[in-house]
Amino acid sequence: MLPDPLVKHLPVVADLEWLQQALSSLPQLTFDTRHYFADGMYLRELPRLKGTVIVGKVHKKEHFYIVLSGEVTVVSSGKKERIQAPRIMVSQPGTKRAVFAHEDSICITVHRTDARDLDEIEKELIEDDPSACYGPGNVLKTPLIEGEL
Repeated sequence: MLPDPLVKHLPVVADLEWLQQALSSLPQLTFDTRHYFADGMYLRELPRLKGTVIVGKVHKKEHFYIVLSGEVTVVSSGKKERIQAPRIMVSQPGTKRAVFAHEDSICITVHRTDARDLDEIEKELIEDDPSACYGPGNVLKTPLIEGEL
């Protein structure tokens, strides 16, 4: 269940930043993120274990967000939606999401970029967020627990 401040009103970025800060004090998982590249496209596949919450970073560009399998609740600015896979959405620039997995799930983002280096991709597509728990390529900055899907 998401904290009360996100349930009582439509969330704004400040709510998601608050949630990110609160979650950062808890044990963090490492995820088996997979990265794919094809002619000007970058696809990131992220397995999510049942019961986990992930707060993402702000994206600079429009991209696809796909719930490939499972069931998740996606909370973003002004919106909260429970999604059963499969589902394809277009994510707008400035989007920051928190995603709760109701069951083991796989989510994918697809981005337009010619870069193939994950550090370069992060700089091009993502707003800088020094407080984020994860760095470029979705690598946990300080692993505390291991998880696999």
